[in-house]
Parts: sequence; C-alpha cells; structure tokens
Amino acid sequence: MKKTAFLAAALLAGTAIGASAETLRWARAGDSLTLDPHAQNEGPTHTLSHQMYEPLIIRDMTGAFQAALATDWAPKADNPDVWVFNLRQGVTFHDGADFTAEDVVFSINRAKSENSNMKELLNSIVEVRAVDDHTVEFVTDGPNPILPSNLTNLFMMDKGWAEANDSVDVQQVEAGEKTFASSNTNGTGPYKLVSREPDVKTVLTLNEDYWGNDAFPLDVTEIVYTPIQNAATRVAALLSGEVDFIQDVPVQDLNRVAQTDGLVVKTAPQNRVIFFGMNMGADDIENDNVEGKNPLADVRVRRAMSMAINRDAIQQVVMRGQSAPAGMIAPPFVNGWTEEMDSASKTDVDAAKALMEEAGYGDGFSIQLDCPNDRYVNDEAICQAAVGMLAQIGVTVNLDAKPKAQHFPLITNGETDFYMLGWGVPTYDSEYIFNFLVHTRGSDRGSWNGTGYSNPELDEMIVSLSSETDLDKRNATIQAIWDVVQEEQLYIPIHHQVLNWGMAEKVGTEVSPEDDPKFKFFTMN
Repeated sequence: MKKTAFLAAALLAGTAIGASAETLRWARAGDSLTLDPHAQNEGPTHTLSHQMYEPLIIRDMTGAFQAALATDWAPKADNPDVWVFNLRQGVTFHDGADFTAEDVVFSINRAKSENSNMKELLNSIVEVRAVDDHTVEFVTDGPNPILPSNLTNLFMMDKGWAEANDSVDVQQVEAGEKTFASSNTNGTGPYKLVSREPDVKTVLTLNEDYWGNDAFPLDVTEIVYTPIQNAATRVAALLSGEVDFIQDVPVQDLNRVAQTDGLVVKTAPQNRVIFFGMNMGADDIENDNVEGKNPLADVRVRRAMSMAINRDAIQQVVMRGQSAPAGMIAPPFVNGWTEEMDSASKTDVDAAKALMEEAGYGDGFSIQLDCPNDRYVNDEAICQAAVGMLAQIGVTVNLDAKPKAQHFPLITNGETDFYMLGWGVPTYDSEYIFNFLVHTRGSDRGSWNGTGYSNPELDEMIVSLSSETDLDKRNATIQAIWDVVQEEQLYIPIHHQVLNWGMAEKVGTEVSPEDDPKFKFFTMN
C-alpha cells in the first residue's frame, strides 16, 4: 500500500468512531522526531512536547512571555550572576508525583548533557541549585540578561520517573537509539499521552488534574494527531472534515480552502528563515566531481551560488507569493536583524559566472544537494527550483530529497556538503543563531553548523554575548558577527517562511509566529 493511502486509511480509522465537539483532529506534513523532550531541537517535536510537558516559561500564541511552571523570575539584586525562579505550587506530573525544585535541577542538567540537542541554550549556566521545594537558583558565568528567553522550550521532567525507567540519559536520535522516554511521557502539561504510532497517529487526552484548568480555555479535551506528508491528501482530509486543523496548507490550495464553507485560512509571518548550507571547511568533499580540493572553500564560489538564486522567482512561482526573499539567516523578529542585510541578496547570473571563472571553475562542477521533503513549506520544490538556477552558472546539482528524520542527521553528523535547513529563533535574539549555526562545532556549541566554518576570534565574540549586560555594546558585537557571516557567505539565504493554518470555523486560535499551536489556548465553538 502506498504511504499516502496508508496514512489516509489510518486517519479514517482514527476518526471512524466519531469525534465530539471537544476532539481536535490535527494534521501536518511531518511527525515529531521523538518524545524525549531534550533529544531534538526541532519545531514539530517541540510542538507535540508542549502539549504534554511544560517549561518554566512559555510564549503564548502571540509570542509573548507567560508564566508556566515558574510564577516569577529575576536576577538577585546583590548578585546578577544568579537568577531566582519561584516555582508554581500544587503542580503534579501525570502519574501524580509532585513537581518540585529537584525536578528542575534534574531537567536542566539533563538538557545540558552531551547527548542533548538543547545544550547550546544553557551554555552560560554553571550550576542549578534547589533552595527549597519551590525555589531554584540558576548560577551563570556572568550576568545573562536573556536567560529567560532561552528557557521557553526547555521542558521539565520528573526525576523519579526518569530514574525508574532508565531515561536519565538523553536519547541519541542520530544513532538510532530507542528509549523509554522516546515513546512515553510523564509531564505536567494539559494533555496526557494515550497512544503513539510514529508517523501514523498520536492520541492525547485532557489532563483532568492540570494546574491550569481554571486559567485556560481547555475546550479541546482530546487531540488526534495524524502526520500526512502528501499535500493533496492533507488538504483533502481538511476539505472532507476528516481533520479540523492543519498547520501547513499548501500554497496552491489556499484559495480553495479559504473559499470552502465552514473552513478558514489564517496567515502570518513565521519566525523562520529557509537557507542552504555549504561545507566550506573540508579540504575535499565527497559529493562533487572535483578531485583533491573543495570548490565551496572559495568564497567567490559561495557568492556566485547565492547570486544565481532568483529569490523573487521562488517567491512568485514556487511559493505563490507566500514568502519574503531573505538576505540573511535571521527573521525580522530577531534582535540583530537589519533591513539592509536582509535585502543584500541580489540575483546576477552574469556576475556569478564571472566569479566562477575568477575562482577557476568557469566550466562548473557537480554537487549533491540534500533536501527534506516533509519539513518546510514546499521544501523539495524550492530545491528543485535551485537546481535549475545553479545550472545557469555551470553548477550541476544532483538533488536527494528525503524525510526530515533521515535528512537532519546528515547535518548534525557532518555527512552532507550542500543542504537545506530552516531556522526559527525562539529567543528572538541573534545569539541563538550564532550558537547553533556559526560557532565552531564542538561539545557545547555549533551542533547545527554543518559548514565546517571555524573562526576562533568570532567564537570568542559569540561566547561573550551571554554575559554582556551593556546592551549597546552587546548589539555592536552582534552586528560585528553578522558582518563576518555576511562577508564570508556562510549560508545562502532563500526566504522568510509564511504560515498558513487551515481550520474548521469552530476552531478558535490565532497563528503563532513560532508555528507551535498550544491547544490549551484553543477554543472550540
């Protein structure tokens, strides 16, 4: 049976009993990669986790801070290196265990561990200590003015549950490891896990003992989540009423969905940039036809490849207007973004050819482009368009598109030379981008820097951002880092993604700029 047919059949099977007004049937292109809340720093994975687990602080559906498992937080007046978090009292995990400071200490230390995909967010923390059951102190290696921004996707786990189920260590997703925590949950969140079949269906039910029962609408009492990779099948499910909510209405179907009685499309800019990365650090690369050297190591080649990309054409033809061409790998939401840098990418095929000739590649070369086909809006189609554009300057691209579960490890394991990636910035600050994508790849930073780029001087500047309290000086350092990133053409920015959520009229929500619906905020009319 074809996968799309199988998924559609699974979707129908999951709804055949009939859904009450409180059941939300939710679909999107790809599934969560794991249920281990610290194993993957990936949007759809966090979105599912947010229904069952909670951080100390969350962002609401507008992107604003809101207290979650912490009720308030501030640095100590007499020691700015110490942040004090007062925890919400009377909170229990799904199994009935009390949530205490001990669980916070455990969760943060777990998220800081080697296997964690979240550790870059916690680099400035040198110690987490429980003052009492409901007070935690975070000690940083210098004042960190943006520490709270780094905690909105850092989920709290039950220490006792993790220890009892051999889940103290974070799952190694890239190594194919399966753990108890990768397929089971015990959070404090508004929904509890009922069943999970990865890439097929996940069912959640309302947590009757949730601390926020009187604070949020919680109209949704059951969630049936069905990943449907095929765009036509996904839209058909919404049009027929088999699902109530999809996060990724294909751009070619926006008018069709919007004009269907009983359905609504809501659109908003996303806090995410789509771009290509290039392995410039290797002396030679595997997936090209140039022997003994690496064409991507030459900045003239990287600039030429960027100049060959016609972002306006991608916006109009591939994205049907649903994107904004980008010149930097930061969205406009982010501190450090400037209009000047974001408009820097210009298409100039003749100038690109001249750069290729100057670099010694006038006859071009061939290279493989690795691309996901179930993560970003029209991801594979964007890559296909780039193939034709790069051919104009003699770069023959062999496209290899695959599901994100197979694509992302190529980047984190250093097994790709040319790849697509999208990056959201939940902290709304450039430091997040630099820590993951620019800093030299090491044990505590650079985990998604697949470019091989390494600049010790720049690394020092990046590290300094976490403890610089003079915001003018900090912003000047941010700009200086961006100047290098832009000059070196570390990445080829494509566009800022636009979100299109499709839903039944009965579903009440606004579009989150993080593309992370939190269903406790939803209403069902």
